[in-house]
Amino acid sequence: MATTVPHNMVTTAFTLEGYVVTRNLGVVRGIIVRSRSLFGTIGAGLQTIVGGNISLLTSLCERTRNDAFELMLQHAAATGANAVIGVHYDATEIMSGVTEVLCYGTAVSVQSK
Repeated sequence: MATTVPHNMVTTAFTLEGYVVTRNLGVVRGIIVRSRSLFGTIGAGLQTIVGGNISLLTSLCERTRNDAFELMLQHAAATGANAVIGVHYDATEIMSGVTEVLCYGTAVSVQSK
């Protein structure tokens, strides 16, 4: 597995409690493009009939966001960062059934206060 920034050193905030930013290393991102499988599309369609949580699509979305997040952490580690601040997600439908998920933030070097 590639070296990554530890999960506890990642935040949506622009500060990391107990640490001071010593260096800004720039924007980092993880991008995943996923499509639904035929099985997933049929299964999700059946789940919509009964209502409630569409677990097949929820699982697909969760895996996709997690993969984009992990890629962002690898990108951050490659820049020499030990933390990522200001993390956000974005998603764009590229074509029917195909979605790009982007996870991005600012790679930083931090040290304890």
